[in-house]
Amino acid sequence: MVGSGFAGLGAAIALARSGERDVGVLERADDVGGTWRENTYPGCACDVPSVLYSFSFAPNRSWTRSFSPQPEIQAYLQKVAREYGVVPYLRTSCTMLDAQWDDSALVWRLRTSRGDLTAQALVAATGPLNEPALPRIRGLDRFQGELFHSAEWNHDYDLTGKRVAVIGTGASAVQFIPHVAREAARLTVFQRTAPWVMPRPDRTLTRVERRAYRSVPALQKLARAGVWASRELSVIGFRNPGIMPLAERIASRHLRRQVPDPELRAKLTPHFRMGCKRVLLSNDYYPALTQRHVDLSTDPIAEVTASSVMSADGTEREVDCIILGTGFHVTDVPLARQVRNAAGVTLEEHWEGSPQAHLGMMVDGYPNLFLMVGPNTGLGHTSILLMIEAQASYIAEAVTTMRRRDLAAVEVRREVLDRYNAALAQKLEGTVWTSGGCSSWYVDATGRVSTLWPTFTLPYMRSAQHFDPSTCHLTARTAQRDVLQSA
Repeated sequence: MVGSGFAGLGAAIALARSGERDVGVLERADDVGGTWRENTYPGCACDVPSVLYSFSFAPNRSWTRSFSPQPEIQAYLQKVAREYGVVPYLRTSCTMLDAQWDDSALVWRLRTSRGDLTAQALVAATGPLNEPALPRIRGLDRFQGELFHSAEWNHDYDLTGKRVAVIGTGASAVQFIPHVAREAARLTVFQRTAPWVMPRPDRTLTRVERRAYRSVPALQKLARAGVWASRELSVIGFRNPGIMPLAERIASRHLRRQVPDPELRAKLTPHFRMGCKRVLLSNDYYPALTQRHVDLSTDPIAEVTASSVMSADGTEREVDCIILGTGFHVTDVPLARQVRNAAGVTLEEHWEGSPQAHLGMMVDGYPNLFLMVGPNTGLGHTSILLMIEAQASYIAEAVTTMRRRDLAAVEVRREVLDRYNAALAQKLEGTVWTSGGCSSWYVDATGRVSTLWPTFTLPYMRSAQHFDPSTCHLTARTAQRDVLQSA
């Protein structure tokens, strides 16, 4: 496994449970956690209800809030790694630099920051939210003040009394902007597109609730099932954009109640169908923007100087600090430039700008490679852990099948992948993601929605949790032995 967030840990646990012991988890940092280790900005928390944001086999009965904050999620992942025996498999401070399939030995050859490794199977579990995306703004590299991305928060820098510029108004920004507004002397938020923001039904979980979950685990399972079912209903709106105005009215009422100024409210009103971009949850984002020392700019940024940010309308704002809330490399994940097939072709080159994989996991021409949270497995409505658990089960079953049938390699058939992607394209037609009137990180460089799963989670979980050998080219281990002997 490459990566030790939810995906990497989930795969390692599934493999160990299936009897596999020759497992390694490569982690570039010094601890597990993935995006929940990296993102420590003020206010960082999950947008999925806590009861649904844990592995089904390892429910957390200690969440303190209905939407769990980052430190609790990180602590949960550390606990899971310990309790499910993953720690001995970890190779921390180990960055994978390159991986190439060896077609003669039928193994993956990995070059890492801690030496070379060989693996029969490679699980890419880095996820899409691990590499910060920096905006292409003229002069940004010449700025002499403090500059950092939200995923690389500088906690040593004191924002008190500073003039701060925030670029971006996505999911991370709406969480940290209220905290920055409480400290900064002057805050300017640069917004390219106004997001849809819904009320966040967050509250502290009472001791009675937590005690009940510990005493009667079935209660938490029932709550989890209820949240899952209610979240699934929102898919109906995503697939039928004509009914989304019902939800938009709730968001518009939320905006009117929290922003009395009609001019500011107009700037914060989205002009696309809800769901086309990620729907955000917040109770304190709008109030933060109404404060006297906070300014919302909707003019494009023309240039950054050594000490200021200049808008296209000619306004120059002197700032001490710039915070980038500009998201991540999602459709162009760096790992795709590091994984090569036998001919040396990277995944990035193979995909030609539009990532595709069978069940989001297997790519033709790349045997024994399994992607987690890969193409078209992201979700806009519920917990990604539902997809991750199914993928972990699939990978463990694939490895078990290889061991049981004495196989050296499995590789998805091209016709299987083509049929799968044709079905995906059909399911995406007419959805809010393809007809919602916006541009988003859901869409890749070719204009295709290659990040999201287009319907309910249950069909995916049923399809993905079991490995089907008939979808793959199978290479017997005898062929591997023959090649090695002749060599």
